[in-house]
Order: sequence, then structure tokens, then C-alpha cells
Amino acid sequence: MLTFFKNILLSNFGLNYKLFVSFLSFLVKGCLNKMIFILGHRLRSMNTVAYTNTDTNNNVKECTKMIEKVEKLDMEKVIENFERLTKDAEKVQRETLKRILEENASAEYLQNLGLNGRTDPESFKACVPLAIYKDLEPYINRMVGGDVSPILTGKPITAISLSSGTSQGKQKFIPWNDELFETTVQIYQTSFAFRNREFPIQNGKALSFIYSSKSSQTKGGVTAATATANVFKNPGYKHAMELLKSPSVSPDEVIFSPDFHQTLYCHLLCGLLFRDEVQLVSSTFAYSIVYAFRTFEQVFDELITDIKEGVLSSRITHQSIRTAMSKLLKPNPELANLLHKKCIGLSNWYGLIPELFPNVKYVQGIMTGSMEAYLKKLRHYAGDIPLLTSEYGSSEGWIASNVNPKVAPEFATYAILPQIAYFEFIPLTQLDGNEVELKPVGLTDVKIGEEYEILFTNPAGLYRYRLGDVVKVMGFHNSTPEIKFLRRSNLLLTINIDKNTENDLQLSVEAASELLAGEKMEVIDYTSYIDLSKEPGHYVIFWEISGEASDEVLGECCTCLDKSFVDLGYISSRKSKGIGALELRVVRKGTFKIVLEHCVRLGTSVSQFKTPRCIGPANNEVLQILLANVVKNYFSFAYI
Repeated sequence: MLTFFKNILLSNFGLNYKLFVSFLSFLVKGCLNKMIFILGHRLRSMNTVAYTNTDTNNNVKECTKMIEKVEKLDMEKVIENFERLTKDAEKVQRETLKRILEENASAEYLQNLGLNGRTDPESFKACVPLAIYKDLEPYINRMVGGDVSPILTGKPITAISLSSGTSQGKQKFIPWNDELFETTVQIYQTSFAFRNREFPIQNGKALSFIYSSKSSQTKGGVTAATATANVFKNPGYKHAMELLKSPSVSPDEVIFSPDFHQTLYCHLLCGLLFRDEVQLVSSTFAYSIVYAFRTFEQVFDELITDIKEGVLSSRITHQSIRTAMSKLLKPNPELANLLHKKCIGLSNWYGLIPELFPNVKYVQGIMTGSMEAYLKKLRHYAGDIPLLTSEYGSSEGWIASNVNPKVAPEFATYAILPQIAYFEFIPLTQLDGNEVELKPVGLTDVKIGEEYEILFTNPAGLYRYRLGDVVKVMGFHNSTPEIKFLRRSNLLLTINIDKNTENDLQLSVEAASELLAGEKMEVIDYTSYIDLSKEPGHYVIFWEISGEASDEVLGECCTCLDKSFVDLGYISSRKSKGIGALELRVVRKGTFKIVLEHCVRLGTSVSQFKTPRCIGPANNEVLQILLANVVKNYFSFAYI
């Protein structure tokens, strides 16, 4: 067998014997992920080659079985590795910082700051200031422009990741390199290993609502795409999903379609065609899953017709998709009738997911933060199927994994992986106190119960970068913190001395929406903005609702929204007339879909889209969409 490994490696990789010995050493030391990734990818590609030698074919089969056996054992090794790394997170952090700084020692940014090749945390913190995007933007713009000199990184970056832009109304250009893909795989593997221990899945498929946005070339010739697209398009992504027993039911032509409406329709259709093989339903965010099944309600009859007749709907116009789907779609009236019978038997689509996919084990995606607003509807679709929140990260990079998947998303925490980046934390008390000199603490120095803003140093040129995320430390896994995401630090509703966060807004909407629930209606989506066009300024909440509520009910909802903000600064300002009565504006059904489409046209991937909860000045185009679709408005009667 070792001879076979040697022959495969030498003939197919062009490796010399010395490198082959190194490879074996790599294997013996337990680095199975690398071996599986490289060799597994090669063996799969060998399917295109015609072999006539029976022994070789048998060896390939034997080796494939061997790899599959190793893969099954590998998840336990992932957990063992995570436990080892988190036992001395401080030491791992020092090693991680050293690795990042050694790899980027020649970077102009670090050279100019006088680091001079030093890699210890003390020198790093003394020389390198805290940074926000605006500080790094001139350097990034040079990289975008095609300058391949060591600017922020020692080696040229491989691509640019575009942030969603939904928070600030403007996309940021984030440097991307192969190391960030490796950290993505580490995060995915860690989260999956803990999920699979609690909710084991077999060799099935995933109905993954993933969308690869269009990539483009900057003037300097650098590929620019969303962070999710850079992950999906990496040659190793598909194999990584196979290792995690999560291959998509949809062919690549569907995933990489330029039209997300057509992609979504075909995702749903593929899911139905492979319904017995679907073991999990997933997307990056909970929003995307809810949006997908709301769409299913609207196109259900059309999907059933496609399955019954074996002919793809005319709404799919991209030839590459039609060609790919034609290989899957055959007339199947029996399946069509079964699906039709199951769906018409549902009460208001409750339990839709397990009814469609009888072997589904769980629904997975990021379900914390602003995504908590969609959990009620997601539970409606999922019925008794568990909802599992997955990982915590941003366009700049990944941060933590959910290693306690049985915990409900509302109470979920994320354990930081100390080897994927160097982390620091600014105590929120320093920010609230307007201290001139901020004094961040290290990963293992945070305190349970305290709130912090995260600083992030990664291998792709971000140093002491303020992510803008506020987290609360809930505990420790060994010596690494388990954190709960609270909010974005800059998403505040404030006019006077009031400070209401994204979470405060969510709680207010949840309280008021209970009045709608009594009328068998729901809030589809919502956002807010501060109206300063008249004195005094006031909060405006935009709602899209599922039905036609009476003026009396909506008026009560508006007053409830106002009363549900419990910030003392807000209450005192309302009572003293320093802030005007809250206004509820109801928009036409489909308005938030228009907002989504607008953001997608500007380059946001559907996989990354998050409804902006507070519309700021930089998001004026979104505000105009909302204002143009207002059909009713109401003012609160609270504090009169």
C-alpha cells in the first residue's frame, strides 16, 4: 500500500522522493486533514482518466475506502485538537501572533511602525496602534490598484473580499489570501465535529441555500468578490463539504448562477428531487432560510408541475442551469402527488421542513444577533427539528465556533479558536467612559459577565483591527472565552441622551408583534431610522406585515413599540418632550425584497445579506425605497 501511495504521489503530483518522505512524516505525525484533502482531491479527479490495469483500479478503490475510514475518525481528532489548543490559549495566541508577524515582517505598514521584525505581544502593542477601516483604506486601495509590493502582507494577496455593506451602506474591501480559507475550513470542521457528536448525520446531502455572487476584476487586476463567494469558489471548498458530509444537493451551475432568484428556485427543486437524502438544511444566515421557504410558499405549485412533467419552469433562463437541471429532472408524477398531498395537509405551512425532508436532522446557520428576529418563523417551518447556530465571524474573518450545539440559539455561545487570529478586547466601560487611551486586554484576560469590543489581527493584513462587534463573555472552554454576540457597536438609535441598541429595537418589535399574533398576522421584516426633519426628532420604525391589520391594532402596536424601549435616557427624553412620539410606518408587502434586490445589485451576496436595522445617512438609497412604499403611518400615544 505504501508503494501505491508513493506511485500516486510521484506520478500525479510530480513530487520527488524527498518530498514523498516528508509527506509520510506529515502523515505519521497525525496531520490527516492535509493528507485527506490532497490525496482525496486527486483520487476524485482521477475519475476522468481511463485505467485498464485491474490492480490499479482495485488499489484506488482500496485507498478510497481507507480514506473514507480515516475521514470518519477524523472528527474526533478535530475535537481532540481543539481541546489541546484551548487548554493553553495564551501560549497559542503568542504563537499565532508570532506566525502572523513573521510571515508579514516585510510589510510596509509594519516596517513604518518600527516593529523591526519583533514578534512578541508587548512590542506589537507598543508599536502598532488600534485601527479602523479608514486607517487601512489607503493601503488597501493600493493593493486593489494592483501594487504587489509588500504593503500590508509579506506576499501579494490572492483576492479582495467585499463586505455586505448592509450595516453602513458602503462595501469595504477586505484583503483575502489562502490562509483565510484555511481558517474557514478549521472553523467549519470544529463546528461540525461538535454538531455531529450530538446530531450525527450519515452520508447524505445538504439543502444549502448558498449563492455565489459575481466576481469582478479591479483596475489593478485583483479579483474582488464577497467573502462567501471567495470561500465557495476556492478549489478546496467542495471537497471540504464532502469531508463534513455536507455536499450540496445543487450542482455548481446553480450555486454559481448570476441570478439569485433562479438559484433559489433550483435549490428548492433540487431539495425536493433528493428529499430522502437531505439530512440538513443550511445557509449562512437564518434570514436566507426563512426567505427561501417564504418563496417556497409562492412557487410551490410551479415546483410540483416541474417534477410531475419533468420540464424545468420557463422562469429559469440561464442555459447553463437548464442544462445542469435537465440531467436531474425526469417526469415523476408519483413524487409530485406525494409532495402536493403533504403540503396541502399542513396548517399554515407549520412543520414544512420535516414534511418535505423526512430524514433531516437539523437546520443550521448563524442565528444569533440580528438573526434572532427570524427564529420564530424559522421554528414555524422547522416544527420539531432542532435549530443549530453555527459559527461566529465577519467579512474580515472567522472568530469562534459553537461547541455546545444543543443550546437554543437565543442562549448560544461561541468558543474562540485561539489559533486562527490574534485577539484583543476593549472593555466597554472604557468606551462608555470616553477614555482617551484605550487599554485592550488579551484573550485569556477577559472577565466573565463583562462586555467588550473585539480587536482582530489576522494573516491577511489586518492589525489590531476594530471589528465593531460587541460581545459578552459568558464563560470559558478550558482557557478560551465563550462569548455571546450582542450587537454592532455603531448601530444605535440616539437623538438626545438616549441610547437604544439593535437588541433594544428587536425586543421592542417582538413585544409589539404579539398584538399582531392575536390577529393571526406577523411582522415579515423591520428596520428603523431617526427622523430629524422636525423638532424634536423622533424614532421611525418600518414594518412589513403579512396581512391587513386594522388601524386600531396598528395604533396599539405603535404605542407598544414606544413603551417597550426601556432605556432611561429615552424615557426621560420622551417625558420631557426632548424626543417626539415614535412613528410606525407600514410598507407594502414585498418592500424588503426590493431592499434585498437593491443590495444584491450593488454587489452584496444573498448569502451575506442582513436587513439593516438602523438606516443611517450613508444608506439613503435604502431609505428612499422604504419611504416610497409606505402605505400607512401611526404615532404613539405614550407619554402624553
